[in-house]
Amino acid sequence: MPNDIFLGEEMDINNKVAVITGGASGLGLATAKLLKEKGAKLMLLDLNEDNAKAAVEELGDVSDYSITNVIEEESVKAAIDKTVEKFGAVNILVNCAGIGSASKTVGRDGPHPLDYFKLVLDINLTGTFNAIRLAADAMGKNEPEADNECGVIINTASVAAFDGQIGQAAYSASKGGVVGMTLPIARDLARMGIRNNTIAPGIFDTPLMAMASDEVRKPLIEMTQFPKRLGYPDEFAKLVAQIIENPFLNGETIRPVSYTHLTLPTNREV
Repeated sequence: MPNDIFLGEEMDINNKVAVITGGASGLGLATAKLLKEKGAKLMLLDLNEDNAKAAVEELGDVSDYSITNVIEEESVKAAIDKTVEKFGAVNILVNCAGIGSASKTVGRDGPHPLDYFKLVLDINLTGTFNAIRLAADAMGKNEPEADNECGVIINTASVAAFDGQIGQAAYSASKGGVVGMTLPIARDLARMGIRNNTIAPGIFDTPLMAMASDEVRKPLIEMTQFPKRLGYPDEFAKLVAQIIENPFLNGETIRPVSYTHLTLPTNREV
């Protein structure tokens, strides 16, 4: 048997250009901060200009932002073009843009509003795919590196893709769609040297969750196994970095959760 141990050559994040949708807050901003520490250049795509300006001010000259609606083709294309013009390339895409939903199929006020169902799917699923296809087109123009790699894409789904709760029909469908397209997109992009993976997080302590009452937060924490808490955004960011740096990880959905099954108590109509 050979004595040599062969080590894969990881993607060096230093000087790479990362586009992050929903990058001005929550999981997206945490990811931006960690990638900056590792030497990346950052383009934050977000609809909230105040948050985006504040984030870029904090991140410094290695960052910029583009006010972007992920469901609009021209809006995302303009953001990608701006990234290439400013930084010279797109090497990494992290899709964090999305919205939650809470509406039963039939509630006290009648059936689930169809327009709202379509909106959730538009933003969470179509918006993710829109960013993937346009970023991948830009990545395909990069000079191949180790293993002929030209780029890495990381999407955000949710544990709700596998374990949706009452009132989450639209949200679970949208995140299930993200999980479902992860492998076929990885296969589509393999010839271009682009990896595509998805993170399906459990409940993380984001600004949105911070707005929730103790009545909502405490049962969620009680349902966790170990560690007995919500996830921290920087833990999500660390997983993003690990996926980028691991050249043999492709077409996978990873579930960072601290419970095996989640059943939310409900005593009210949504």
